[in-house]
Amino acid sequence: MTDTIIIGAGLAGASAAWHLAERGHEVTLLERTVPANEHGSSHGSARIFRYAYPEQTYTDLVVRSKAGWDELQRVSGTQLIRPTGALDHGDIRDPAGLATVLESAGVDHELLSPASAQERWPQFRFETDVLWHAGAGVLDAGATVDAMLATASATGRLELRTAWPVTRVERTATGYRVHSTTGEAVEADGIVVAAGGWLPALLGDLSLPAAFLAQFPSLEVRQEQAYHFPYLDERDSGADADPWPTFIYKSQALQTYGLPGGRDADWRGQKVAQFNGGKIIDSALEQDGIVDAANRRALMAYAETFLPGVDPAPYAETTCLFTTTPTEDFVIDRVDNLVVLSACSGHGGKFAPLLGELAADLLMGTGTVPDEFRVAATSGASA
Repeated sequence: MTDTIIIGAGLAGASAAWHLAERGHEVTLLERTVPANEHGSSHGSARIFRYAYPEQTYTDLVVRSKAGWDELQRVSGTQLIRPTGALDHGDIRDPAGLATVLESAGVDHELLSPASAQERWPQFRFETDVLWHAGAGVLDAGATVDAMLATASATGRLELRTAWPVTRVERTATGYRVHSTTGEAVEADGIVVAAGGWLPALLGDLSLPAAFLAQFPSLEVRQEQAYHFPYLDERDSGADADPWPTFIYKSQALQTYGLPGGRDADWRGQKVAQFNGGKIIDSALEQDGIVDAANRRALMAYAETFLPGVDPAPYAETTCLFTTTPTEDFVIDRVDNLVVLSACSGHGGKFAPLLGELAADLLMGTGTVPDEFRVAATSGASA
């Protein structure tokens, strides 16, 4: 009999299912379509795994998360992170400050001049100092969800229900009853809500206390856009090629990130996007998958200037969802016997194994989360 319901089978929800099933919970995982579907934030093969953050808290959490990645790769027998290393540059990226944080966390790194970096990576153009850390890579989001669910299923304590859109949650005398749009219902003692871009539309129907809802941070959902630019050197293409590094570039004019596109785009180009460059929508229900022409032109101009190793005409493009709090911190908090594990603010993928662990700890009362992730903190309200 189910004792825990998880809403959402993306990276966060699948991770929670894995950790809770491993700890002996009987878990029912409810997914509106299928796990890691293309309409959410956890699909595809290309997400950045990196350690470099300006905040020590996040870098330290990446170190913790990496242990979870290692364990998941071991038990699943699947390589989920492809090593690439990472480059950070731009006039507001502060490579020197990032280096200080990495030093405190014990993460290997180098701080390079523009000329030294240019000599090592001629396929890029640099105008500022550059931070390099070799431990970064590209994580396979879809394969990670599959690995987590397979590991949870192997315990015999996971029931996955697909094509199960949640419409509301009600309190019962002993726990919660979750209703679907088709009239089905399932009950459990506790709930983890990992609904990602669907959370804004669902939040008011979770039977949360009014005081908790009043402090909940505003959630901004963006339909982000990414472009795949072909490598000029054919030796850079293919699954077995030596991959380009990932990068983050931040200037007053533009903030971009990029990574090898992986199987999403036939292993033959660099995936590049503007951070928070997509249009704002009310929730995931409003996405239309249409790429903005002005955004495409801006990224083509960026590629032409800063990525001399690619053809600045994209051969593929896509959209995805970022659901972000005002502080860009995560929301991981518990009220009664319900844990909200969302939003991940566009940078949560690298923390996937740890997110489920933190949610399981909260639900079971065996651990806590950083204060930054509590509802009062992310809303800016006093605790």
